[in-house]
Amino acid sequence: MPSRVSSDVECMEVDSAKTMEHSEEKKIRRRKKDKKDKTHKHHKKSKKSKHLEDDDLEAPKPKKIKKGKSEGEEKRESLSNGFSHSQAGSESVEDLSIGEYESDEEQEALTAEQKEGSFSNFCISKQTIELLNARGVTYLFPVQVKTFQHVYEGKDLVAQARTGTGKTFSFAIPLIEKLQGMAQEHRRGRAPKVLVLAPTRELAVQVSKDFKDITRKLTVACFYGGTPYNSQFDSIRNGIDILVGTPGRIKDHLQNHKLDLAQLKHVVLDEVDQMLDMGFAEQVEEILSVAYKKDSENNPQTLLFSATCPHWVYDVAKKYMRLSYEQVDLIGKKTQKTATTVEHLAIECHWSQRAAVIGDVIQVYSGSHGRTIIFCETKREANELALHAAIKQDAQSLHGDIPQKQREITLKGFRNGSFEVLVATNVAARGLDIPEVDLVIQGSPPKDVESYIHRSGRTGRAGRTGICICFYQRKEIDQLRSVEQRAGITFKRVGVPSASEIIKASSKDAIRYLDSVPPAAIEHFKQSAEHLIKEKGAVEALAAALAHISGATSLEQRSLLNSDAGFVTLTLQCSVEMHSMSYAWRGLKEQFGEDIDNKVSRMRFIKGKVGVCFDVPASDLKEIQENWKDSRRWQLSVASELPELEESPHVRERSSSNFRGQRRGGGFHRNERFRNRGQKRSFDKVFNQ
Repeated sequence: MPSRVSSDVECMEVDSAKTMEHSEEKKIRRRKKDKKDKTHKHHKKSKKSKHLEDDDLEAPKPKKIKKGKSEGEEKRESLSNGFSHSQAGSESVEDLSIGEYESDEEQEALTAEQKEGSFSNFCISKQTIELLNARGVTYLFPVQVKTFQHVYEGKDLVAQARTGTGKTFSFAIPLIEKLQGMAQEHRRGRAPKVLVLAPTRELAVQVSKDFKDITRKLTVACFYGGTPYNSQFDSIRNGIDILVGTPGRIKDHLQNHKLDLAQLKHVVLDEVDQMLDMGFAEQVEEILSVAYKKDSENNPQTLLFSATCPHWVYDVAKKYMRLSYEQVDLIGKKTQKTATTVEHLAIECHWSQRAAVIGDVIQVYSGSHGRTIIFCETKREANELALHAAIKQDAQSLHGDIPQKQREITLKGFRNGSFEVLVATNVAARGLDIPEVDLVIQGSPPKDVESYIHRSGRTGRAGRTGICICFYQRKEIDQLRSVEQRAGITFKRVGVPSASEIIKASSKDAIRYLDSVPPAAIEHFKQSAEHLIKEKGAVEALAAALAHISGATSLEQRSLLNSDAGFVTLTLQCSVEMHSMSYAWRGLKEQFGEDIDNKVSRMRFIKGKVGVCFDVPASDLKEIQENWKDSRRWQLSVASELPELEESPHVRERSSSNFRGQRRGGGFHRNERFRNRGQKRSFDKVFNQ
């Protein structure tokens, strides 16, 4: 490993080159300014009328905007997360070259994060910066800023950051700069200088791609199971600078004496907590024991990166790292561990209704043109859901039983937009940087918080906003709350999408489909359209066409409380705070009589006890609406969305269901019947006042 002196010399060279560039730019700006001043003096001497005409012809000066946002600023804001489309990026460069960027006020408009992560603050070569720009990266993210110098200086490091914050480039950029600054060795059969271990094949492929995208001088190889050995043997014979792989395949090459790790200078363990979860701890330690010697100062630099850090991570650190290793924690113990750009929603739904509800959820929250990942617990669930008729978008499954080549094709198709919905097991949950995922759906609450952190991390990546929806059954409420407490988040309980929301989302999709129809095809249908308009009318004909295109020809009413089909959720607002559920029952019975008891189910208090919400059969809704009259104290309405409910609703509902059960002749158990007799007396007392 090169000395610190060589690192500083290289850094000074980069800085001096940048200083020279900056001074040249200043000279050019000074010349332009002098030229403008001369022109301005010349115009002053001319007549006033002539002066006005010349002003009209004069090129507009760069605008200095204090509060408003110029077009250039808006374009830079679109790049504020470090990623952009190639076309937008090229337009921004052209605009900046005109001189808009030269304004001091506009430079001040850059965010603190952009200033701190500016490439000029780090020892990054011009070639690497160009390659980063080609990837849409215009500055370093916070985790990359905090770790760059530690990695570049050769220090051991444990870094903990949320999923989707750019951990891969945190070690890739400084390691590439370090290696490219050394004397290049191009002999055949050279042993790797960098080893990156990843828990899954997909993550290994992604990490190797990130390395390849930002270097043209170094040879990057990726070894993982499920692929032929021969091509990997060829790579070893040709020579490798950076090796990325899974523990199983790397261990195979070591046991067959094909791979030499004695020359390693840098070892990276990516997603180390996932390696522990997948049972790779022993294999990882066997691999490390080859490259490390006890109490040796020449051991490789060791870098551990993850979103969560269980005890095993620190055990590895103590065993293989120097005593003075660095630690970077961008999460902390008391802060939210999931990505801050993700909104977390929870929908109560019985497993038998889940597939149908998921179809509606995708339609409303992602649409036919958005991208969705659904996570299931088992391979069978993934296969069944991918083929379910309720999901109208194209869907494919991804799990361990699918051959490696097909898995790669599936992931590539999802990235390219060949299909919109990916149904996966936990195999695809970690480390895959699939950009612009709009929606993540959890089929059920995960058994551990780490799974949820990494699954929800598939959306809201690199500054984008996203939505993660977790389905749960009543018996899984405690599990859901455990995830909330340990991940430091709060799920917003929402109901299933309403019929109006589904229609609105479906209409938008249908209109987008109409916009994509080429004019040549429209010509063939004009005659039929004219005939249809005469027969049904323009609005009726177009509405029918939109309904058919969207597939929303039949909509089923569902409960917002538990997603059951055939129910409608109503809210009964009260002008005063209610201390007991019996007060709401009294208000209902005053207008509907005793018969309402058989129609109302799942009554819950609204937050603050200023009302209740409950379900009624969809077939009885019209009758209830016709017979109800609002008063100063009570207002009844159909809920368009699930209101915020009182805490521990399942306990209150259980007690209220027991309360109503006595009116039907008692409960299932003797002790319940005994309690109900006491409740019946208090019920009569309330209504006989």
